[in-house]
Amino acid sequence: MLPDLENDEIARYSRHLLLPELGMDGQRKLKAGSVLCVGTGGLGSPLLLYLAAAGVGRIGIVDFDVVDGSNLQRQVLHGSSWIGRPKVLSAAARIRDLNPHVRVDVYDEAITSKNALRILEPYDVIVDGTDNFPTRYLVNDACVLLGKPNVYGSIFRFEGQASVFNWNGGPDYRDLYPEPPPPGLVPSCAEGGVLGVLPGIIGTIQATEALKILTGIGETLSGRLLLYDALALRFRELRLRKDPHRAPVTELIDYEQFCGVAAPTHNRSAEAFTRITARELFERRAAGWKPYVLDVRKPHEAEIVSLPFTDRLEPHETVARIAGELPRDRDIVLWCKSGARSVRAAEALAAMGIGRLFQLDGGIVAWAKDVDPSLPTY
Repeated sequence: MLPDLENDEIARYSRHLLLPELGMDGQRKLKAGSVLCVGTGGLGSPLLLYLAAAGVGRIGIVDFDVVDGSNLQRQVLHGSSWIGRPKVLSAAARIRDLNPHVRVDVYDEAITSKNALRILEPYDVIVDGTDNFPTRYLVNDACVLLGKPNVYGSIFRFEGQASVFNWNGGPDYRDLYPEPPPPGLVPSCAEGGVLGVLPGIIGTIQATEALKILTGIGETLSGRLLLYDALALRFRELRLRKDPHRAPVTELIDYEQFCGVAAPTHNRSAEAFTRITARELFERRAAGWKPYVLDVRKPHEAEIVSLPFTDRLEPHETVARIAGELPRDRDIVLWCKSGARSVRAAEALAAMGIGRLFQLDGGIVAWAKDVDPSLPTY
């Protein structure tokens, strides 16, 4: 039996109640419904705000991150007063302030193969607001095993995607991406950037799909992949079908290993380059060390902040082209924003026979933190 609406709920949701497709019955379905949002960042921000405002009776939020100042350009759920504090607590406080009729469940933890089924099981709809491939595969597979619809969204730079997976016998995420891309091929938003309003658009589309599933109205994105290009302000749609020959999902696996991004073992003896901390680089240079310093970021990043003793700027994707121009009689230090790209550049140069390579662990972010706090971070 669907729950009744209180008088103040009727007033709050009156614009919903005036829609004949929704009405009292649809609003009561929303009150009886439950949604779990995995991630409270760019996608989770508009999603959670609109689900709460719409009157979804129970909302679960999963995240283990804290609010950072760099989040606030797009993660409008949070505010400056919450910097340094858990995102799930910031999200819960905002939801409760927006709509006290909503029950909020907080999971201040990383979602893993060990806890995913337990966390997802109580909810009617799962919404994937994550930003990495291992977690997307994990959420998908857990939804398949539990028979839950998975409302998917992803963003990068100026483009976004959205779909509904595992709904009424429709395709799931593995029908779209049977295999993960090679590690490092797809940069994160922290490396590639993202237009701040983009997750607002895709997250709102995800919220729309979740509301339609809960109320049973309209046509969902199941079997369709919606593509959005913000620069051209253009939507496109691709058909998506189940692969009848694909192996079924029967259990949750090690998704970090599956995606080739397993945690490091800290046994670096086999690496063809030497990792060096920001403090070590500072102290050795102060003692007279004069390595050749190569910045492997993009030119527009160098306009934000640079190290004054850098000798050359060359993006990591093209660093092999200048291998013949690098000195062979000096140590070479490679650095980037946070370390990932300089590792790939060092590996590429080492494979070409260049030795005496050093990689700045943590990049300029570590340098700003441990050596020169006056530098901006991004």
